[in-house]
Amino acid sequence: MKLHEYQAKQVFADAGIPTPRSELAASVDEAVSAAEEVGYPVAVKAQVRVGGRGKAGGIELADGEGEVREAAESILGMDLKGYHVDRVLVEEAVDFENELYVGVTMDRGEGKPVAMVSTRGGVNIEEVAEEDPHAIAREHVDPAFGLHPYQARRAVFEAGVDRAVATDVASVLTSLYQLWDEKGGADAEINPLMVTADDEVIAADAVFNVDEDALFRQPVLEEMGEEGEFDEDELERKADEYDFDYVRLDGNVGIIGNGAGLVMTTLDLVDHYGGAPANFLDVGGGAKAERIANALDMVFSDENVDSVVFNIFGGITRGDEVARGINAALGEFDEIPKPVVVRLAGTNWQEGMEILDEDLVTVEETLEDAVQRAVEYAQEVEA
Repeated sequence: MKLHEYQAKQVFADAGIPTPRSELAASVDEAVSAAEEVGYPVAVKAQVRVGGRGKAGGIELADGEGEVREAAESILGMDLKGYHVDRVLVEEAVDFENELYVGVTMDRGEGKPVAMVSTRGGVNIEEVAEEDPHAIAREHVDPAFGLHPYQARRAVFEAGVDRAVATDVASVLTSLYQLWDEKGGADAEINPLMVTADDEVIAADAVFNVDEDALFRQPVLEEMGEEGEFDEDELERKADEYDFDYVRLDGNVGIIGNGAGLVMTTLDLVDHYGGAPANFLDVGGGAKAERIANALDMVFSDENVDSVVFNIFGGITRGDEVARGINAALGEFDEIPKPVVVRLAGTNWQEGMEILDEDLVTVEETLEDAVQRAVEYAQEVEA
């Protein structure tokens, strides 16, 4: 479960992590009142649970009432990466000299939590990790003992943080780990952690994602999650309604499969062949016509999707049943809105391939061929 920025900052502030003064607003007039309360200059920030808000126009600086009105009018109601913006956080602007990154997550390769620090704050940390992995100092933590103070200090010094603020940054990292541990965190990040001219450190952004399986122990966070559903993506609502495992991505090749591993493999192959996945959609067991129709409804509803690839492996599910489901679902359309490529394997896959209506879909015998064909279709639309 992802908290909104304003919620994560509330959690961080309660733990003693410095955060800017801020007020939540749901209208232009509320934004102006919030700015007067906080004091100019301010940042007006879209409250949606997605990264890259600044580059997408979801964060604006304002020095007076007119600029706040203009920023709020621009941001409220906008569609930001598929999310409708209903609220903004009006926050004290921080006059900073440096931007740092601190974060805590689970390193599944090591089987341990990892605390991280970098002087490359303010940018996508995944890009930093790929381009210059040594720019991120890491400390793996024994969960039985927690993050020791010497580990926090070591991470800060290895990252090259200025000595004038090293102790404060180490304190923030320690508090962040304790929150992550005590609250059932999945990911906790401050990016950027700003350093002012007076050598103060302030969490200018906040990310806190909670393990949903731990929510029964965190009633306050669970309430925050329910409160924050105002921006839930329409496709995510459909996924809940249809009982699908679904994650929306930024690409244009829609993916439907049965089984998380199978879907992940398909995502990897789309990327391998030069495409970009638009989603992770696992329909689970069974593939009757109604379930296939629901999956297609979701993928076709995503305006970013230019082609669709079905990757179905029949275990308990039979390939002939899947094929009939696909035919029945697509037969409801007067015109297929986007090209669909199908690959079947496993139980009764040959019968299924023969049943598939090739006036409705493109049939490929191997997964590699199916993915390449779907990527080609998507690229043709882009061209």
